[in-house]
Amino acid sequence: MPPILPPVNGFLFLDRDKFHGSFAADLPAQQAAFLADAQVPWGVDALGGAVTEPAWRHKPAWYLVATEDRMIPPPAQRAMAERAGASTVEVIGSHAVYVSQAASVADLVRQAAA
Repeated sequence: MPPILPPVNGFLFLDRDKFHGSFAADLPAQQAAFLADAQVPWGVDALGGAVTEPAWRHKPAWYLVATEDRMIPPPAQRAMAERAGASTVEVIGSHAVYVSQAASVADLVRQAAA
């Protein structure tokens, strides 16, 4: 289970003490601590948002599976990517794969843009 703290004024944060292990396990402790301190709250209302017409039904989609993600299990990521018919790349990385494996993320963005 992701270490999401109870809502405060309609917003959620991740538990700072568990942030490194659950969100950024493949980053150095100092960098994970910075990310924990810099996290932006997300609104509880976002969890109930409905998408009436997802873009992936009409446009090509790409998905990067972070194989060591402890926030969204990799099997769930694969299922979402398959549902969207996405071109999928797997990278060894945590939920913070955009930081720990930035080159791999950039490669996928370049591939999608082409």
